[in-house]
Amino acid sequence: MPRMIYDYTKSVLERVSFDPILFAKELKKAIRNLLPYELEQLKKWLQYYTKEKPELRECLKVVSN
Repeated sequence: MPRMIYDYTKSVLERVSFDPILFAKELKKAIRNLLPYELEQLKKWLQYYTKEKPELRECLKVVSN
């Protein structure tokens, strides 16, 4: 079951990646809902996903806190 939440979170983030403000908002929700090991996986995924989306790199600060 937890894997489904992680996958759902990634799909939501991909869908809202057109808007950095909305992306940050959904990222904050994800931080509240994911388990610690899932959060680590999400950080790694975000590093990869934001490589070609410089407008979203600012949102990485939300996860690193």
